[in-house]
Amino acid sequence: MKRAAWLLIALAIAAPRPAAAQDYFREELRIPSAAAGPRGLEALLIRPAGPGAWPLALISHGSPPDPKERPKMSPFGLYRQALEFARRGFAALVVMRRGYGDSGGEHVEATCCNPAFYARSFQATSTDLRASIAAMQRRADVTTQGMIAVGTSAGGLASVALAADPPQGLAAVINFAGGRRWRKPDGGDIRHAEGETALVGGFRSLGMTARTPMLWIYAANDSYFGPALARRAHEAFTAAGGQAQLVELPAFGDDGHYLFSRGVATWTLLVDEFLRAQNLGRRDLLPPPAPAALPPPPQLGEKGRAAFAGYLAAAPHKAFAVSSRGSFGIRSAARSAAEAREKALENCGNYAVDCSVYAIDDAIAATADAAR
Repeated sequence: MKRAAWLLIALAIAAPRPAAAQDYFREELRIPSAAAGPRGLEALLIRPAGPGAWPLALISHGSPPDPKERPKMSPFGLYRQALEFARRGFAALVVMRRGYGDSGGEHVEATCCNPAFYARSFQATSTDLRASIAAMQRRADVTTQGMIAVGTSAGGLASVALAADPPQGLAAVINFAGGRRWRKPDGGDIRHAEGETALVGGFRSLGMTARTPMLWIYAANDSYFGPALARRAHEAFTAAGGQAQLVELPAFGDDGHYLFSRGVATWTLLVDEFLRAQNLGRRDLLPPPAPAALPPPPQLGEKGRAAFAGYLAAAPHKAFAVSSRGSFGIRSAARSAAEAREKALENCGNYAVDCSVYAIDDAIAATADAAR
C-alpha cells in the first residue's frame, strides 16, 4: 500500500497551465517526500515557455512569527520573485517546507533554546530542499546542472545549509536576510545574546564545508538580523572557509527584513551582477507577462483605478471586489480562487455594504456580468 501511495504521489502532478502570457509556463505540483507523508510538499513551478531544459532556481520562503500563520502560506506568495528568476532563464520552483502551507509532515524547524537545535533545523530544511531537487531531476524541462538556491530569512539559512553538503549541480546561492531567531513553541521571541551567538556558530559550522559561491544581501534596518549581526555571521562563515559576498543595503521601507518580498526592483540589479559573474542565467531578460486586458470598474476613482492596475499585475489566485460607489477590496496570492473571492469581499465590506466580486484571477466575475 505504501509503495502504491508513493507511486500515485509521483504521478499525480497537477495538469500544467500556461501563465498569463505565452512567454511563461506555470505548474502547481506536489513533491514526493517520505518525510512529508502522503501529501508531499506543495510547490509552484514557473519557467520560460520555450523548449529545452531550464536550470533550476530553488526558492525557499521564510517563517512567520505566529505559528498559526504557517498553514495559511502559499507558494503564490513568492510568485513575483519566482517570475523574476524565470525571466532570467531559470525554472523557478517555490517549495513549501514541512509544516508550511499545504505541505505534509510536521514543523521540524524549532530552534529554542539550545545550539544543537540549529543543526537539527539545518538538516530538516535541507531534507525538504533535496527532495525537491530529486523531483526536478526526473523532469525533461528542468535541469539541476547550473542550478541556484535562493532563500529569504529562514529560507536563506536553509539555502546556505544546502551548500554545506552541496547536491551535484549547485552553482550558486543567494541569501536574503538569512538566519533564525530562537523562538518559544508558541512563536514568541527570546531575545538574548545566546541566540545570536548560536546563529553565528551555526554559520561558522556551515562555512567549514560550504564552497559554493554565495551572495548575501542584508538591509540596514533589518529588524531580525541587523548589520552588526550580519557581519558577525559573514565573518564566521568566511573565516571557516565559506565563499560569500556580503552586500549591506541602506534602510528599506519600514523593515529591511522584507526586502526580498517587497523590494524586487531594489535587488534585481544586484542579483544580475552576481549571476553574470558566475556565468549563470540569461543576459537578455524576458519581458514580464502582459497583464490581462480587463477594463476597470467604471465607478472607481483615481485611487481605485491605480489599485485595479496593481491587481492585474498581482500574483494569483486573486480577486477584486467593488461597491456601487467605488469602494474596493483586493486579495492576491491566495491558496485558491474561492479564498481570494471571500477575502476580497471581506476587505471591501470594511468600507461598503453592497460589495460584489468584479474580477477573479484574469477574468471578469459572473457577478459583474449579471450586474451589467
